[in-house]
Amino acid sequence: MQKIGDSELILNPDGSLYHINLKPENVAKNIIFVGDQNRVTKVAKHFDHIEFETQKREFKTITGTFKNKRFTVISTGIGPDNIDIVMNELDALVNIDLEKKVPKKELTSLNIVRIGTSGSLQADIPVDSFVLSKCGLGLDGLLHAYQASSIFEKDIEDAFIKHTKYASQKSRPYIVKNSSLLEQKLMSTKIFSGITATAGGFYGPQGRVLRLKVQDTTLNNKIDNFNFKGLRVTNLEMETSAIYGLSKLLGHHAVSMNAIIANRANLTFSNDPYQTVEKLIKYTLNKLTQ
Repeated sequence: MQKIGDSELILNPDGSLYHINLKPENVAKNIIFVGDQNRVTKVAKHFDHIEFETQKREFKTITGTFKNKRFTVISTGIGPDNIDIVMNELDALVNIDLEKKVPKKELTSLNIVRIGTSGSLQADIPVDSFVLSKCGLGLDGLLHAYQASSIFEKDIEDAFIKHTKYASQKSRPYIVKNSSLLEQKLMSTKIFSGITATAGGFYGPQGRVLRLKVQDTTLNNKIDNFNFKGLRVTNLEMETSAIYGLSKLLGHHAVSMNAIIANRANLTFSNDPYQTVEKLIKYTLNKLTQ
Protein backbone atom coordinates (compact mmCIF):
# COMPACT_ATOMS: atom_id res chain seq x y z
CA MET A 1 0.00 0.00 0.00
CA GLN A 2 1.44 3.37 -1.03
CA LYS A 3 2.56 5.66 1.78
CA ILE A 4 0.77 9.01 2.08
CA GLY A 5 3.21 11.89 1.57
CA ASP A 6 4.27 14.12 4.45
CA SER A 7 2.90 17.16 2.60
CA GLU A 8 -0.53 15.48 2.27
CA LEU A 9 -0.98 14.23 5.85
CA ILE A 10 0.67 16.81 8.09
CA LEU A 11 1.47 16.03 11.71
CA ASN A 12 2.58 18.30 14.53
CA PRO A 13 5.90 17.53 16.28
CA ASP A 14 4.02 15.60 19.00
CA GLY A 15 2.33 13.36 16.39
CA SER A 16 -1.09 15.03 16.52
CA LEU A 17 -3.03 16.07 13.41
CA TYR A 18 -1.94 19.45 12.08
CA HIS A 19 -5.11 21.54 12.44
CA ILE A 20 -7.20 19.82 15.09
CA ASN A 21 -4.24 18.99 17.37
CA LEU A 22 -5.55 15.53 18.26
CA LYS A 23 -4.08 12.03 18.57
CA PRO A 24 -6.11 8.82 18.08
CA GLU A 25 -6.50 8.20 21.81
CA ASN A 26 -8.04 11.67 22.27
CA VAL A 27 -11.26 11.01 20.36
CA ALA A 28 -14.37 8.94 20.99
CA LYS A 29 -16.40 7.17 18.32
CA ASN A 30 -19.34 9.44 19.15
CA ILE A 31 -18.59 12.95 17.91
CA ILE A 32 -20.55 16.17 18.39
CA PHE A 33 -19.79 19.07 16.05
CA VAL A 34 -20.48 22.66 17.04
CA GLY A 35 -19.52 25.70 15.01
CA ASP A 36 -18.75 28.09 17.87
CA GLN A 37 -15.74 27.20 20.03
CA ASN A 38 -17.57 28.70 23.04
CA ARG A 39 -20.31 26.10 22.58
CA VAL A 40 -17.88 23.25 23.26
CA THR A 41 -17.90 23.92 27.00
CA LYS A 42 -21.67 24.36 26.90
CA VAL A 43 -21.96 20.77 25.70
CA ALA A 44 -19.16 19.39 27.89
CA LYS A 45 -20.60 20.89 31.09
CA HIS A 46 -23.18 18.10 30.91
CA PHE A 47 -20.49 15.40 30.88
CA ASP A 48 -20.09 13.30 34.02
CA HIS A 49 -16.33 13.18 33.50
CA ILE A 50 -13.83 15.05 31.30
CA GLU A 51 -10.67 13.22 30.29
CA PHE A 52 -9.07 15.49 27.70
CA GLU A 53 -9.25 18.95 26.21
CA THR A 54 -7.21 21.02 23.79
CA GLN A 55 -7.51 23.92 21.37
CA LYS A 56 -5.67 25.06 18.25
CA ARG A 57 -7.07 27.99 16.27
CA GLU A 58 -10.87 27.65 16.15
CA PHE A 59 -10.71 23.89 16.74
CA LYS A 60 -11.48 23.34 20.43
CA THR A 61 -12.01 19.77 21.63
CA ILE A 62 -13.22 18.17 24.86
CA THR A 63 -13.59 14.41 25.33
CA GLY A 64 -15.48 12.89 28.23
CA THR A 65 -18.40 10.68 29.23
CA PHE A 66 -22.13 11.28 29.53
CA LYS A 67 -24.26 8.53 31.09
CA ASN A 68 -21.34 6.09 30.68
CA LYS A 69 -21.00 6.83 26.95
CA ARG A 70 -17.81 8.42 25.62
CA PHE A 71 -18.20 11.58 23.54
CA THR A 72 -15.89 14.04 21.83
CA VAL A 73 -17.23 17.53 21.16
CA ILE A 74 -15.25 19.64 18.72
CA SER A 75 -15.75 23.11 17.27
CA THR A 76 -15.42 23.24 13.51
CA GLY A 77 -15.64 26.97 12.96
CA ILE A 78 -17.87 28.27 10.17
CA GLY A 79 -18.24 26.93 6.66
CA PRO A 80 -17.71 23.91 4.39
CA ASP A 81 -13.96 24.59 4.10
CA ASN A 82 -13.52 24.05 7.84
CA ILE A 83 -15.67 20.91 7.67
CA ASP A 84 -13.30 19.59 5.00
CA ILE A 85 -10.39 19.98 7.44
CA VAL A 86 -12.11 18.50 10.48
CA MET A 87 -13.75 15.57 8.68
CA ASN A 88 -10.57 14.48 6.90
CA GLU A 89 -8.39 14.83 9.99
CA LEU A 90 -10.87 13.02 12.26
CA ASP A 91 -11.06 10.18 9.75
CA ALA A 92 -7.27 10.07 9.57
CA LEU A 93 -7.13 9.65 13.37
CA VAL A 94 -9.18 6.45 13.28
CA ASN A 95 -8.51 5.03 9.82
CA ILE A 96 -4.87 5.83 8.99
CA ASP A 97 -1.78 4.46 10.70
CA LEU A 98 -0.15 7.80 11.50
CA GLU A 99 3.32 6.32 11.99
CA LYS A 100 3.40 4.37 8.74
CA LYS A 101 1.09 6.86 6.99
CA VAL A 102 -0.97 4.18 5.27
CA PRO A 103 -4.74 3.44 5.59
CA LYS A 104 -5.66 0.73 8.07
CA LYS A 105 -7.05 -2.57 6.80
CA GLU A 106 -9.98 -2.47 9.24
CA LEU A 107 -11.86 0.83 9.12
CA THR A 108 -13.70 2.52 12.00
CA SER A 109 -17.05 4.24 11.54
CA LEU A 110 -17.75 7.34 13.62
CA ASN A 111 -21.15 8.69 14.71
CA ILE A 112 -21.20 12.44 14.03
CA VAL A 113 -23.99 14.77 15.17
CA ARG A 114 -23.90 18.47 14.42
CA ILE A 115 -25.59 20.71 16.98
CA GLY A 116 -25.86 24.05 15.25
CA THR A 117 -27.87 27.20 14.84
CA SER A 118 -29.80 27.96 11.69
CA GLY A 119 -32.40 30.15 10.06
CA SER A 120 -35.76 28.73 9.03
CA LEU A 121 -36.96 29.36 5.48
CA GLN A 122 -40.55 28.31 6.18
CA ALA A 123 -43.13 30.45 7.98
CA ASP A 124 -44.52 27.43 9.84
CA ILE A 125 -41.13 26.47 11.36
CA PRO A 126 -40.89 29.03 14.16
CA VAL A 127 -37.89 30.37 16.02
CA ASP A 128 -36.87 28.25 19.03
CA SER A 129 -37.89 25.01 17.28
CA PHE A 130 -35.58 22.16 16.17
CA VAL A 131 -34.96 20.81 12.67
CA LEU A 132 -33.36 17.46 11.84
CA SER A 133 -31.80 17.52 8.38
CA LYS A 134 -32.96 14.57 6.27
CA CYS A 135 -30.77 15.79 3.42
CA GLY A 136 -28.04 18.34 2.92
CA LEU A 137 -28.33 20.57 -0.14
CA GLY A 138 -24.86 21.80 -1.02
CA LEU A 139 -24.70 25.19 -2.72
CA ASP A 140 -21.01 25.46 -1.91
CA GLY A 141 -19.32 23.13 -4.43
CA LEU A 142 -17.02 21.38 -1.93
CA LEU A 143 -18.04 17.80 -2.75
CA HIS A 144 -17.24 18.30 -6.44
CA ALA A 145 -13.54 18.25 -5.48
CA TYR A 146 -13.98 14.53 -4.70
CA GLN A 147 -15.18 11.49 -6.66
CA ALA A 148 -18.59 11.76 -5.06
CA SER A 149 -21.25 11.35 -7.75
CA SER A 150 -22.34 7.93 -6.41
CA ILE A 151 -23.70 9.45 -3.18
CA PHE A 152 -25.71 12.27 -4.77
CA GLU A 153 -29.52 12.26 -5.02
CA LYS A 154 -29.55 13.30 -8.66
CA ASP A 155 -33.33 13.19 -9.16
CA ILE A 156 -33.82 15.74 -6.36
CA GLU A 157 -30.91 17.82 -7.66
CA ASP A 158 -32.36 17.94 -11.18
CA ALA A 159 -35.77 18.97 -9.83
CA PHE A 160 -34.17 21.69 -7.71
CA ILE A 161 -32.11 23.07 -10.59
CA LYS A 162 -35.16 23.17 -12.84
CA HIS A 163 -37.40 24.77 -10.21
CA THR A 164 -34.91 27.51 -9.27
CA LYS A 165 -33.49 28.00 -12.79
CA TYR A 166 -30.14 27.69 -11.05
CA ALA A 167 -27.40 29.70 -12.78
CA SER A 168 -25.13 27.51 -14.89
CA GLN A 169 -22.00 29.51 -13.95
CA LYS A 170 -22.42 28.41 -10.33
CA SER A 171 -21.31 25.03 -9.03
CA ARG A 172 -23.99 22.36 -9.50
CA PRO A 173 -26.06 21.93 -6.31
CA TYR A 174 -25.63 18.49 -4.74
CA ILE A 175 -27.88 16.62 -2.32
CA VAL A 176 -26.80 13.93 0.17
CA LYS A 177 -29.00 12.03 2.61
CA ASN A 178 -28.29 11.69 6.32
CA SER A 179 -27.61 8.51 8.29
CA SER A 180 -30.94 6.75 8.78
CA LEU A 181 -29.43 4.99 11.82
CA LEU A 182 -28.81 8.28 13.64
CA GLU A 183 -32.07 9.78 12.41
CA GLN A 184 -33.97 6.97 14.12
CA LYS A 185 -32.20 7.76 17.39
CA LEU A 186 -32.81 11.51 17.26
CA MET A 187 -36.19 11.97 15.58
CA SER A 188 -39.37 12.61 17.54
CA THR A 189 -42.77 14.22 17.04
CA LYS A 190 -41.34 17.47 18.47
CA ILE A 191 -38.84 17.81 15.64
CA PHE A 192 -39.30 19.28 12.16
CA SER A 193 -37.40 17.67 9.30
CA GLY A 194 -36.54 18.44 5.69
CA ILE A 195 -33.72 19.51 3.41
CA THR A 196 -31.07 21.78 4.93
CA ALA A 197 -29.38 24.08 2.42
CA THR A 198 -25.70 24.74 2.96
CA ALA A 199 -24.25 27.98 1.60
CA GLY A 200 -20.60 28.81 1.05
CA GLY A 201 -20.92 32.22 2.72
CA PHE A 202 -23.14 34.25 5.03
CA TYR A 203 -24.04 37.31 2.97
CA GLY A 204 -24.40 37.03 -0.81
CA PRO A 205 -24.53 33.21 -0.86
CA GLN A 206 -27.51 33.39 1.51
CA GLY A 207 -29.19 36.26 -0.33
CA ARG A 208 -28.24 39.01 2.10
CA VAL A 209 -27.63 42.39 0.52
CA LEU A 210 -25.52 45.10 2.14
CA ARG A 211 -23.61 46.97 -0.58
CA LEU A 212 -23.10 44.16 -3.09
CA LYS A 213 -25.87 42.95 -5.39
CA VAL A 214 -26.51 39.22 -5.54
CA GLN A 215 -26.59 37.23 -8.78
CA ASP A 216 -30.21 36.06 -8.34
CA THR A 217 -32.39 38.26 -6.14
CA THR A 218 -35.28 35.75 -6.27
CA LEU A 219 -33.29 32.61 -5.37
CA ASN A 220 -34.35 32.47 -1.72
CA ASN A 221 -38.03 32.66 -2.67
CA LYS A 222 -37.57 29.87 -5.21
CA ILE A 223 -35.76 27.75 -2.63
CA ASP A 224 -38.59 28.37 -0.14
CA ASN A 225 -41.16 27.07 -2.66
CA PHE A 226 -39.25 23.95 -3.72
CA ASN A 227 -40.98 20.67 -2.90
CA PHE A 228 -39.91 17.20 -3.99
CA LYS A 229 -42.42 14.48 -3.05
CA GLY A 230 -43.11 16.25 0.25
CA LEU A 231 -39.49 17.18 0.93
CA ARG A 232 -38.95 20.92 1.20
CA VAL A 233 -36.00 23.10 2.11
CA THR A 234 -36.55 23.88 5.77
CA ASN A 235 -33.48 25.90 6.72
CA LEU A 236 -30.26 27.46 5.56
CA GLU A 237 -26.80 27.27 7.18
CA MET A 238 -23.15 26.63 6.28
CA GLU A 239 -22.02 23.09 7.23
CA THR A 240 -24.54 20.26 6.86
CA SER A 241 -24.12 19.14 3.24
CA ALA A 242 -20.33 19.00 3.64
CA ILE A 243 -20.68 16.88 6.79
CA TYR A 244 -23.14 14.52 5.09
CA GLY A 245 -21.12 14.15 1.92
CA LEU A 246 -17.73 13.55 3.51
CA SER A 247 -19.25 11.22 6.13
CA LYS A 248 -20.84 9.06 3.45
CA LEU A 249 -17.67 8.96 1.35
CA LEU A 250 -15.52 8.05 4.36
CA GLY A 251 -17.97 5.52 5.83
CA HIS A 252 -19.23 7.45 8.85
CA HIS A 253 -22.75 8.19 10.13
CA ALA A 254 -23.93 11.80 10.36
CA VAL A 255 -27.01 13.80 11.30
CA SER A 256 -27.41 17.56 11.66
CA MET A 257 -29.58 18.95 14.46
CA ASN A 258 -30.50 22.61 14.01
CA ALA A 259 -31.69 25.10 16.62
CA ILE A 260 -33.83 27.59 14.72
CA ILE A 261 -32.91 31.03 16.02
CA ALA A 262 -34.13 33.08 13.05
CA ASN A 263 -37.02 32.87 10.60
CA ARG A 264 -36.15 34.36 7.21
CA ALA A 265 -39.76 34.06 5.99
CA ASN A 266 -41.23 36.37 8.63
CA LEU A 267 -38.03 38.22 9.61
CA THR A 268 -38.11 37.16 13.28
CA PHE A 269 -35.25 36.29 15.64
CA SER A 270 -35.25 34.34 18.90
CA ASN A 271 -35.56 36.34 22.12
CA ASP A 272 -33.21 33.85 23.82
CA PRO A 273 -31.14 31.90 21.28
CA TYR A 274 -28.75 30.62 23.97
CA GLN A 275 -31.60 28.90 25.80
CA THR A 276 -32.79 27.31 22.55
CA VAL A 277 -29.32 25.91 21.90
CA GLU A 278 -29.10 24.65 25.50
CA LYS A 279 -32.38 22.77 25.08
CA LEU A 280 -31.14 21.19 21.85
CA ILE A 281 -27.88 20.10 23.53
CA LYS A 282 -29.79 18.36 26.34
CA TYR A 283 -32.24 16.77 23.91
CA THR A 284 -29.46 15.43 21.68
CA LEU A 285 -27.25 14.04 24.44
CA ASN A 286 -30.17 12.27 26.09
CA LYS A 287 -31.41 10.79 22.81
CA LEU A 288 -27.93 9.51 21.93
CA THR A 289 -27.63 7.67 25.25
CA GLN A 290 -31.06 6.02 25.27
